[in-house]
Amino acid sequence: MTSWKVYLLRCSDGSLYCGTTTDIERRVQQHNQGVGSRYTRSRLPVRLVWSSRELSKSEAFKEEYRIKRISKDMKEQLVAVGVSH
Repeated sequence: MTSWKVYLLRCSDGSLYCGTTTDIERRVQQHNQGVGSRYTRSRLPVRLVWSSRELSKSEAFKEEYRIKRISKDMKEQLVAVGVSH
């Protein structure tokens, strides 16, 4: 079974970007090459500030959806408390 992770990136403008992947290092590199997402392309460079534990694909997409719906303050608290990355 492939493990998935949800991650938060800090963009150069201070905003946070949330995504899901099976390979965080590769995905962050893609974002910084300008091919990760339209949102991060204009806010380079980005850096990883938080990632979840390993999840199933279904769990990861549910968690990404949940995180995208919470306020920026709550996302900042998640980053401050941290998990592992």
